[in-house]
This record gives sequence, C-alpha cells and structure tokens, in this order.
Amino acid sequence: MKKILIIEDDLSIAELQKDYLEVAGFEVNVYNNGIEGLKAFQDNKVDLLILDIMLPGMDGLEILRNLKDDKDVPVLLVSAKKEEIDKIKGLSSGADDYITKPFSPGELVARVKAHLENYERLKLRFSEGAKKTNALSIRGLKIDIDSHRVFVLGKEVNLAQKEYALLLYMAQNPNRVFGREELFERVWGLEAMGDSATVTVHIARIREKIESDLSNPQYIETVWGAGYRFRV
Repeated sequence: MKKILIIEDDLSIAELQKDYLEVAGFEVNVYNNGIEGLKAFQDNKVDLLILDIMLPGMDGLEILRNLKDDKDVPVLLVSAKKEEIDKIKGLSSGADDYITKPFSPGELVARVKAHLENYERLKLRFSEGAKKTNALSIRGLKIDIDSHRVFVLGKEVNLAQKEYALLLYMAQNPNRVFGREELFERVWGLEAMGDSATVTVHIARIREKIESDLSNPQYIETVWGAGYRFRV
C-alpha cells in the first residue's frame, strides 16, 4: 500500500484529503506543524508528500529546501496563493506539482495517482535504459544511468528526480527540438492536469547545476518559439 504524508495546518482540509485518499486505497498520515511534518517525512518511508505552503513552525518552501536528497519522492505543493510568481517559487524549490486552493478532493486523488504511476514508469524506464548503456558522456557531462548520478567535469551535481528524468530524456534524444507541452507529457506523464511552465522552471534549475555560463548554455539550448534542444 502506498503511503502518503500530508502536512497541512487546516485540519478540516487535511481530514477531507485523508478520507478521499484512504477510500482510494492509500495509507495516509497527517501533520499540522511544519517541523513535526518534516521529521515524520525523514524518519518514515513515504511514497508521496502533499505539502501546504503556509504552516506553523516551518513553511512549505523551507521544508522543500530541507528534504533529504535520498528521499526523492513526488511532492505536491498546495496553496491559496494564485499568483504566477508563487507557483514559480514553489516549483523552483523542488515541488513536482502546484495545486491552488480550493480544489476538489477528486482532483487531488487523480493527481496523486498520476504522479505515483509516472514515478514508477520513470524508474522502470531508467532500469531498462541501464541495461542498454551504463552511462552517457557528452563534452564533460556524464550521466551514470546505473546510479542515477550526474557529473560535470568530474564533479558530481545533485539533481532532483524530475530534473534527472528531464535531463536524461533530452540527452537520450539529442539535437531534437522539444516543445514544453511534449516534454511535460513525456517526463511528467500528466495530460491536461498540469502546467507546462513547470518544464521551464526545471530547465532553469538544471542549467544552474550543469552549465558554466548561463548566458551561453552548452548543453540545453532554447530554440525561440519552438522549445528546447539538447546539443551534442
């Protein structure tokens, strides 16, 4: 049974989410304090995290920055903040999805299922890719598929799961131009349920970690009006 952790200070909302998720077959635990919720996440096996932004003790964005690298699971950020800048901040902090309150419990369950299914699909894809080739090396960038590790000029860089998935997918399909919508569907696997702007945020985060000159990217190029291309 997949385990879901909810960190939400509004107990009425949290209990409603919990009820719907349990009916859908998930095991759910709820915390209403950021510090306690982070500790529970770090101390227990969790398959997906539903995280509110406004929390006592420690807010959701701070929790995202404190998540352990080895506990890389899908994170759904929920908030009453509807401005685009708030969504960008949340996604830039490491969230996989951003859901604006109010939302229907049915939509939440659908998103949870979609993220978990896509996460398992990505793990299978990486496993199958590892059987074909152990690593990709492109001009100082090395992607070790067996260990899901990335190195630039011999120095390891830490990528979140979706960052790694996006980089690997593009590196395995070099010199091809991908639109944001296509990359979103290929890597996130969520049709008509997410925001393709997520791709832009993740591309920016990957570049910050692997590019030596952000004004002149050597690996992931922007093709204006079309999308992105991994150059070899």
